[in-house]
Amino acid sequence: MSSFPARAPDVQAMLAAIGVKDLSELWAAVPEAVRLKRPLELPAPLSEVELERELLRLAETNRDLKHNLCFLGAGTYAHHVPALIPALLSRGEFLTAYTPYQAEVSQGTLQAMFEYQTLIAELTGMEVSNASMYDGAEAAAEAVLMAGRLRPKNGAGPILISAGLNPAYRRTIATYLAHSGRELKTIPLAADGTIDLARLRAELAGALCVVVQSPNFFGCVEDGEAVAAALKNSGAVWIAVVTEALSLALLKPPGHFGADIVAGEGQSFGIPASFGGPHLGFLAGREADVRRMPGRLVGETVDHEGRRGYVLTLSTREQHIRREKATSNICTNHGLMALAATIYLARLGGRGLFELARQNHELMETLQRKLGALGLRPRFSAPGFNEFTLELDTDAAAAAEKIARQGILAGLPLGRWFPEFKSCLLLAVTETLSEPDLDRLVGAFRELKK
Repeated sequence: MSSFPARAPDVQAMLAAIGVKDLSELWAAVPEAVRLKRPLELPAPLSEVELERELLRLAETNRDLKHNLCFLGAGTYAHHVPALIPALLSRGEFLTAYTPYQAEVSQGTLQAMFEYQTLIAELTGMEVSNASMYDGAEAAAEAVLMAGRLRPKNGAGPILISAGLNPAYRRTIATYLAHSGRELKTIPLAADGTIDLARLRAELAGALCVVVQSPNFFGCVEDGEAVAAALKNSGAVWIAVVTEALSLALLKPPGHFGADIVAGEGQSFGIPASFGGPHLGFLAGREADVRRMPGRLVGETVDHEGRRGYVLTLSTREQHIRREKATSNICTNHGLMALAATIYLARLGGRGLFELARQNHELMETLQRKLGALGLRPRFSAPGFNEFTLELDTDAAAAAEKIARQGILAGLPLGRWFPEFKSCLLLAVTETLSEPDLDRLVGAFRELKK
């Protein structure tokens, strides 16, 4: 989009139109004591050519994924994005579409939302999905708030959060609940890297909900049947969190174990890493609980002539409809990102998604075997999907920095969030990597050990 700064005559014309003599009158109400008495500390303006050169210089300082092998994960995954997706998303009717306040005239937008909801419900094993959230962390926090509406009598009870939940998700939940008076309790991990079920049972009395991520932040797949057994008859709401949505194509979905709410991140479905965003949150639950869900839901119907049509069935969060009774302050849904995921899932189909998930899992196992030959093994013994925690005999952050100089982003050092895991790297393997790429990483670790 081009920018044309206003010329002096333009400024004078605008001032005259509003009855103001000069710019100083616009801020006359600002106290003199708080006015800046010097120019802003900004660099001199650049020409267009100079600006392009400077932006290029800055961009080239990034360790981008086009010129580096990426083994980073932890909630944002470097999956391949088919060219079909940006081509369709860039069409004007999609790119410029906003939330349908006059919903029924936006049949194309509503159909895309409806199909997105259907796909998420199928993947999670739940009965209904909303029309998307902003990101996985927000979806998890909204799921906790929804739990309070499902169990109002337990509203004062503690919220039990697995230590395997992504730290960013936990911080988001804590922010949402900062002034609620509710207590957040951490349930530690067992030796194998999954939630400590004995500790969970001991803390369940009076708990509002239990938040368990699988595969968890350390890459370990939780035992859904064991978690379900631990929560049976407890009265606590089970919130299952999924940050690597592709795992749902290979693993038994949370809904099949009896989860009450499934919240997660859909960035893996056709959305590039893009320096950390935008992302796509999803939230699914039971049909009986739809009026307690945040966001909006789209339904399918027929018109008076019997033709299929789509309607905005529920908007339980809308301030402009529900006002103080709104279930959430989420104002729209991430429609463009939800459309990207819908196109991605439709393009691959069920079989294609399964094969892609299997490929990711096999690549992870291959990397583990190759690293094992060097004497490097996973920190935890629980099975994983495409991500695992590798234990080194040195500081992980220093090791990752050295390997990065070879054009390899060798995983996430965990000491930033978990001091006890200062020697651990969290590695993710996706279909964008080949076996020779794995060999490059193994070779970099071999050099470190010399």
